[in-house]
Amino acid sequence: MKGSTMDFEISEEDKLIREAARNFVKRVLLPLENDLLYKEPTLSKEVMDKLKKKAKETGFWGVSIPEEFGGIGASVLCLCLVEEELAQTFIPFDFGDVTPILFHCNEKQKRKYLDPAIEGTKQYSLALLEPENSRLESLKTRASKENGHYVIEGQKLVMQAIDIGDFVITFAVTDPEKPPREGVTCFLVDRDTPGLITSGGGEKVGWQVKLNKPIVLSFNRCKMPAENILGEIGGAFYLGAKWLPSRTIIRAARCVGVGKRLLNVCCEYAKLWELFGRTISEQTRVQRILADMAADINAAMLMVYHAACMADKGENIRREAAMVKVFATEMVNRAADRTVQLHGGPAYTKGLSVERLCRDAIAASMNEETLELQRAIIARDILQGISLY
Repeated sequence: MKGSTMDFEISEEDKLIREAARNFVKRVLLPLENDLLYKEPTLSKEVMDKLKKKAKETGFWGVSIPEEFGGIGASVLCLCLVEEELAQTFIPFDFGDVTPILFHCNEKQKRKYLDPAIEGTKQYSLALLEPENSRLESLKTRASKENGHYVIEGQKLVMQAIDIGDFVITFAVTDPEKPPREGVTCFLVDRDTPGLITSGGGEKVGWQVKLNKPIVLSFNRCKMPAENILGEIGGAFYLGAKWLPSRTIIRAARCVGVGKRLLNVCCEYAKLWELFGRTISEQTRVQRILADMAADINAAMLMVYHAACMADKGENIRREAAMVKVFATEMVNRAADRTVQLHGGPAYTKGLSVERLCRDAIAASMNEETLELQRAIIARDILQGISLY
C-alpha cells in the first residue's frame, strides 16, 4: 500500500512473545473467569497485585510503554500479538498499559502521575465526554483562570463500573472564543480535589455489580493550579496524537482476539450439542455460521498484521488504521451476532462466559460516531485519488 510491500512476516522472537502471552492467559487469567462471573464483580487489589507480580516476573509489565518512558517498547506488531491473546479472556488485565496522553507529562508530573500509573501503584480515569454530549468538539465544561489558578465547572462522564481512579484526566474549555481544537485544555485532577463530586456508576450487590449508569463527575468550582495542566494550554486535542494510529491498530487486534475466542466457543458448542441424535456441527446452517466467522476473523487479522508492519516501518498509517478500526469493530459485532444465532437462548443466559464475551464485544462496537469518523478519513483519501497500492 502506498509503495509498501504486501509481504509481512512474524519474527521468531515475536512468536515466542506471543506464546508466552498465550500461556499467561491460559494458566493465570482464564482460571479467574469463574470467580469474576460467580463470586466477585471486579478483581480485588490482592489478586491484581499478584497478577502484576507475575507479569513483572515474566517480563511483560510495561510491554506497550515506549522505552523513553521506562517501558519495554515492543514493536506494534508484537503488541498486536499480545493484545490478541489478552482479548481471549474477559479478565481486565493489560500488562501495565497507560493512555499515551500521559506521555506528555513534564518531569514533575511524570514523577507524580505517569511513573505511578506505569508501575501500577496509581489508577487513573479518563473524563473526556459529558452527559448528553458525545462530541468532544462541543464541550461545555469550563476552566476559567482566576488569580493564577483555574476553576473548573461542569460535568464529565467516566465509563467505569464502580469507582474512579486516583486521578482523572479531564478536558475542559479554557478559551471559548477559539475553535475547539485550540481552546480545550487537559487537566490532571486528583480525586480528593475539593468540589469534585461523583455519582452514578455501578452498585455492588453481594457479588454482583448492578450497572446503573456511567459515573458522573461534577466539578463545583474545583481549583486547579497551572502546574496540573497537561501539555500546552489549548492543546488537549493533540495529546497522544503521535501514538493514536498505532494504538488504533492494537485495539483492532483486541477485536480479533475476541472473535477467535467466540469462534472456539461456538466450535465446542457445535460439537457437543445434539439434536435428534446428531451433533449440530453436522448441520449446514451451523457450518455456514462457523465458516463465515472464520473468514471474517482471518480477514481482520491479516489487516491488523499488515497495518502493524507498516507502522513498524515508519510509514503513514492513518488511513490503514481507520480501515482496520472499521472492519475489525464490525467483524467482532458480527461474530457476537453469529454466536447468539448458533446458541439461541443460552448465549445470553446471565452468568455464562459466552454471554459476557458477547456483551463485551457488542459494547465495544456501539460508538457509531467513531466509526463514521474513520470512514471519513478513508473516503477523503479515496476522493483525493490516493491509491490503495
